[in-house]
Amino acid sequence: MTSRFTPRRADRDPPKDCGLCPRLAAFREGNRATFPDWYNGAVPAFGVADPRLLVVGLAPGLKGANRTGRPFTGDYAGDLLYPTLLKFDFAHGRYGADPGDGLALIDTVITNAVRCVPPENKPTPAEARTCGRFLKAEIAGYGHLKAILALGRVAHEATLRALDLKLSAYGFAHGAVHDLPGGQRLYDSFHCSRYNTNTGRLTTEMFEAVVADIRRYLP
Repeated sequence: MTSRFTPRRADRDPPKDCGLCPRLAAFREGNRATFPDWYNGAVPAFGVADPRLLVVGLAPGLKGANRTGRPFTGDYAGDLLYPTLLKFDFAHGRYGADPGDGLALIDTVITNAVRCVPPENKPTPAEARTCGRFLKAEIAGYGHLKAILALGRVAHEATLRALDLKLSAYGFAHGAVHDLPGGQRLYDSFHCSRYNTNTGRLTTEMFEAVVADIRRYLP
C-alpha cells in the first residue's frame, strides 16, 4: 500500500489551529504574521491508511514541516530520513523537499510527538504530554502496525506513554530494539537532525543500519 498524502483525520490529527498548548499557538500566530504563505499549523501525519511501520519524530521544523505542511519536508532531517526510506523500499518516487514532489510512502506513516512547531525546536514536557493524545489515537487506529521507529528520546518516551508503558522498562539508546506487550517492536535512533549529523553523533551508516534492521523484520 502506498500514499502520497494523508488527509487530516479528526480522530488522530489535531485541528490546524489547535489551541491546546498556548505557547505553541502563540508562536504559530507570530510565524503566520511573519510568513503568511507558509503552512503554519499543526501538521498531520503522512503516509498510508494502515501501515506496518510508524516513524515518530520530535516536532515540525520551523522552515521544514511548519512551512510545507508535510512531516520532515523541507528541512535537513528530511534529507536523511526520506532517502533512507527510499533506499529500503519504505517509499518510492523522488524526495524533492516539497509536498508536490510525488514521493509516496509504502507501508509507512510518519508523524511527530508534538504536531506544532516549538520555539527553538524544543517542546516542553507538558506540551509533549498534551499532544500525546493524538499519538495514542494514531497507534490505536492501526490494525497491522508491527514496528515503530522513534527518532530521539522525546519520540521514544512519547511512544511509550501513548502505549501506557513505563519509561523505566524501556531505555532509550541508538540502535536499541524493544519488543512491546502489544505485539509491536520499538526501534530507537538518534534524531536525524542537522546537529546530530554535523557533530557525528549520527552518521548515515548508523541510521541506515537501524532502518535495514526494520526492513529485515518487515520483509
